[in-house]
Amino acid sequence: MNDIDSLIAQIPLSQVARTLGVDERTASEAVRAAVPALVGGLGANAQDPAGEQSLAQALERHQGADPATLFDLGAQDERDGAKIVHHVFGGNTGQVVDQLAGARPALGSDMLAKLLPLLAPIVLKWLAAKWSQRSGGTATRSGTPASGGVGQSPAGFPAPADAGSPSSAPEHRAGGGLGDLLGGLLGGSGGGLGDLLGGLLGRGRK
Repeated sequence: MNDIDSLIAQIPLSQVARTLGVDERTASEAVRAAVPALVGGLGANAQDPAGEQSLAQALERHQGADPATLFDLGAQDERDGAKIVHHVFGGNTGQVVDQLAGARPALGSDMLAKLLPLLAPIVLKWLAAKWSQRSGGTATRSGTPASGGVGQSPAGFPAPADAGSPSSAPEHRAGGGLGDLLGGLLGGSGGGLGDLLGGLLGRGRK
């Protein structure tokens, strides 16, 4: 079982099913669509230095989650989740949701649009713990200060880039950086999702 599958296995499907008003089988399919999309979107945004730095700062803000409530949907801040989703996908959120729903006939766009903000805080807190372990107790990238920059949202991200607008920062893939961690976590579970998200966000793999 890879890390993404391990994360998915810890999300309470009974809570997801009640929240979405579906059976647990459909809830499981929805979670298996949403979680890799969130990780893939974070990975696409971490492919340049500015995106990697802002993500590191967001992870620093989401460290220290209570293990007892980490996977409890009822304990998540849905407003924070909505901000995370917006800053991951920007104005392309609708396109991402439609792409995910189009590949899974049992799921609707409305269902996935409702689920993403519920799962986003869980994914970010879980990733913060993974990154902290990997980087020796701090969620920041080597050489990156932990404090947030001017103009950041409470979720810890700067304003998202528009589709088709590549970052002005030079192309960068730091060895052992957040982009590599996210790519390794996603593994084969996302299929071509990374390429799709990278194209939509104007970052990542072209």
